[in-house]
Amino acid sequence: MGEALRRLRDSRQARSKINSLMDSAETTLVIHYSCESFYDRTDGRTPRVTSIAARNLSSGQTESFSIHKVAEQKHVPSNQIDANYDDLEKEMLDEFFDFVRSHQQSSWIHWNMRDINYGFAAIEHRYRVLSGNPFSIAESKKFDLARALVSVYGREYIGHPRLESLVDKNSITKRDFLTGKEEAEAFSNKEYIKLHQSTLRKVDTIANVFSHACDQTLQTDATWLSKYGSTPRVMVELIKENWVWSAVGIVLTATTLLARLSRWFL
Repeated sequence: MGEALRRLRDSRQARSKINSLMDSAETTLVIHYSCESFYDRTDGRTPRVTSIAARNLSSGQTESFSIHKVAEQKHVPSNQIDANYDDLEKEMLDEFFDFVRSHQQSSWIHWNMRDINYGFAAIEHRYRVLSGNPFSIAESKKFDLARALVSVYGREYIGHPRLESLVDKNSITKRDFLTGKEEAEAFSNKEYIKLHQSTLRKVDTIANVFSHACDQTLQTDATWLSKYGSTPRVMVELIKENWVWSAVGIVLTATTLLARLSRWFL
């Protein structure tokens, strides 16, 4: 299979999956989380999780799990959160994985949550470090919107950082939205509420971007060339891949034209 046709196929598959998730919006969740910076780490420890948000794609109802909420419930003063962080994080993740367990049949839309640095695996690992027993979400239930948009629109569809660039391009509100650098600074400054608000904003933003992608109103910098390559290449690849159907189409077209010509001259 040639590159042009592969890109066309990937685009169609990604769009099909987006439409499928929207069709089952009642059982689809959008997830995002904030954590300690995973850059410039020298001790090898995985980043601490500060907050997680899961938004129902249909209703917009959002469940959130955060350090500061657990601290409030446990009557731990904000200036003592850092000293009790592991215990508070463990309880927060207890609540989150109970939620995951109760939503086993749900699909999860996420943005680049793919590995041990930042992703489902990172949350699970952190929970194990805290002596928890995570309930893993099946890979078939995870949908990385960030990768899907590359498949749909091409690698050059928007500048980096892509989520923030899409927010600007589509005039989506940035209230409470923190950049990666700002989140790292907020964690260092122990501004956990600020981090939680950013997480809530980002899960809403991802849902917004997904909806625009589904109804094909998402504004990007993508062009036909950036998505598929040149039009002739795509057409050639389609003909090469589907030569039988192409031949049938040519025959049917020729037959129709001959029939019309015969009517004109008879």
